[in-house]
Amino acid sequence: MKRVAATIVIGYCAASAQAQIKIGQTAGYTGIVAAGVKETAEGAKLYLDMVNSRGGVHGQKIELLSLDDKFDPKLAQENARVLIEEKNVLAMFLTRGTPHTEAIMGLLDKHGVPLVGPSTGAMVLHQPVKKHIFNVRATYQLEAEKAIAYLHSMGVKRIALVQTDDSFGADGATGALKGLAAAGLMPVLNEKFDRVKPDFSKMVVAMAAADAQAVMMIASSTAVASAVAALRAAGARAQIVTLSNNASGGFVKGLTTHARGVLVSQVFPSERAVAIGFVKEAQDLMRAGDGAAELSPAMLEGFVAAKVLVEGLRRAGPAPSRLKLQAALENMKKFDVGGMVISYSADDHSGLDFVDLSIIGPDGKFKR
Repeated sequence: MKRVAATIVIGYCAASAQAQIKIGQTAGYTGIVAAGVKETAEGAKLYLDMVNSRGGVHGQKIELLSLDDKFDPKLAQENARVLIEEKNVLAMFLTRGTPHTEAIMGLLDKHGVPLVGPSTGAMVLHQPVKKHIFNVRATYQLEAEKAIAYLHSMGVKRIALVQTDDSFGADGATGALKGLAAAGLMPVLNEKFDRVKPDFSKMVVAMAAADAQAVMMIASSTAVASAVAALRAAGARAQIVTLSNNASGGFVKGLTTHARGVLVSQVFPSERAVAIGFVKEAQDLMRAGDGAAELSPAMLEGFVAAKVLVEGLRRAGPAPSRLKLQAALENMKKFDVGGMVISYSADDHSGLDFVDLSIIGPDGKFKR
């Protein structure tokens, strides 16, 4: 993999030296979300490498310039500035994190740069419509609401919320509270913690006093893993539920012995659902490669986002510009990614609204 510059983690895609279409990404390749970021990027790489191996789009190969923002919104903003103003990327792609994506919106609007497939389900990126942001996945609020509805259907009434104290935590909690209200419930506890320096010692004490049957954790993978370890060490046996930002193999590994039985919401069908076209396509490409890794939900998110990006580039024509790509995406109607259909318009940049629940089995795999 080619190093493009000192601060660039990866220049994805084969034959990047001949690339004529530059796409930018800022994401936490190191730090607390690194495992999920890398899996999502690998999913995108599966599809982009295949496209490049067949000559690219209109004879032009795609180069993905990925900068590590260490999951820091300020660094994400600076990375985006470098990519947009200095590297002159055509579009941004697969950003990670709610406050991080919010931090670059001003640059997108200033320079007319489309962002395809932000790896966040924040409602602020959906409503009101953000002109240059094209979502692919469902919202966190819908995920949280459906997860609470499921718990209630199973007879669970004492539900606690644990959220990171940032815009992502607030967004997911809004959906959870909506789900609780629909069930006629209130959270038995709603704890916030610092995203940068989480401390779960007080939370463990409060959780024990609340006697929660289930705990919904709206946080990054490492924070959830640390919180679960603290709860289990304190003897709490509550059902753990978290959102799709943690739907990765790296999250399962981080949970270590506490993984089994954790519920994780999903925004794409099962990675083993070979009857669905894009899942089989991704699996086939995995097998055609070195076969060293297994397909994960996070990889599917990157794979589908890459399909949407490439289709937008195809529709933008042989001489794509930021403006042409923006128009091509906004006029994309009923694009079948292989079993799921995406449509955008001037009034709707939401993409898909698929939500499902999974449980981590004894083998460390997500079961539906």
